[in-house]
Amino acid sequence: LLTDPIALCGATLANYLSLPFVFFMRGFPCSLHYDAPQCPSPLSYVPRLFTFNSDNMTFFQRVENALIALLELVYCNAFYEEGLKLSSEILQRDVSLLDLLNGASIWLLRYDFVFEYVRPVMPNMVFIGGVNCAPGKPLPK
Repeated sequence: LLTDPIALCGATLANYLSLPFVFFMRGFPCSLHYDAPQCPSPLSYVPRLFTFNSDNMTFFQRVENALIALLELVYCNAFYEEGLKLSSEILQRDVSLLDLLNGASIWLLRYDFVFEYVRPVMPNMVFIGGVNCAPGKPLPK
């Protein structure tokens, strides 16, 4: 099943039908696209989104990075609260966000590795940058 993980519908359906699923995505809030496949992501080295820090952070930037990571968990859980309730009803068991997402067979990441910070990724994560770079064709009349 090819799906986008943002809405959780595809992941819920794939878990319900016991189908393998593939995520096709640009990025995920809260860095869940690195947490779910269990990629190492040390807060002292990898800057969080919108912090404008580099990988050479001062002590206070590292503290800021850790605090932002904690806040991301709070707003991410709040954002997906209703979807997780629905998934729990359908699957008839309590599920967390990582429970739904970490079963993906392949993660097709729609960005180029060279624009990201150097970090280890899992073998099932494939970077397919340049997918949306072709010039658009005009619509036929």
